[in-house]
Amino acid sequence: MDSLKQCITKETQIDTSSIEVILSSFYTRDLKKGDFFLRAGKLCTQMAFIDTGYLRMFDIVDGKEVTFWIGSSGKFITSLSSFVFQTTNFWNIQAITDCKLHIIDRESHFKLCKQQPKWLEFDNNLLAHSFALLEQKILSQLHTSSQQRFDTLFKADPQLFNHVPLQYIASMLGITPETLSRLRKKNAN
Repeated sequence: MDSLKQCITKETQIDTSSIEVILSSFYTRDLKKGDFFLRAGKLCTQMAFIDTGYLRMFDIVDGKEVTFWIGSSGKFITSLSSFVFQTTNFWNIQAITDCKLHIIDRESHFKLCKQQPKWLEFDNNLLAHSFALLEQKILSQLHTSSQQRFDTLFKADPQLFNHVPLQYIASMLGITPETLSRLRKKNAN
């Protein structure tokens, strides 16, 4: 759980005993490529830290899979509204590659929020980052070209293009796979 520990301590100054209590609330689970972490229509009771691998959040719209987000190593993933408010989840979360996850269940998460102020501080930062990411995604879809969205994603995570099927990346960027191929070709030149 070294990568989870590094993620938390990078965001929050925390003492050794507190971090150990927090880490002991997580358990490790391996997902094989194609396995689901969460299915739409279910209640989300877990949040995962991605140690290794890639997962995608997607929905099915008019019979087509639409990828909202792709999570990679060092990121958390969950259906936030379902996890927090215990509402029906809208997203499927599926492993794109074999993955190693560190998982905390909802009950343990909220118990830590009450008992470990540093976990609550980290959780608040995590929520703020999630909202900022959502805001950036919405603004990006409204105000940037497909070239700009591609460039931003490629700069942020070039390895994504080596491990994730291009149709998922294209869907996440809101473009066709053909447009993504043209942008990649243009970028390579």
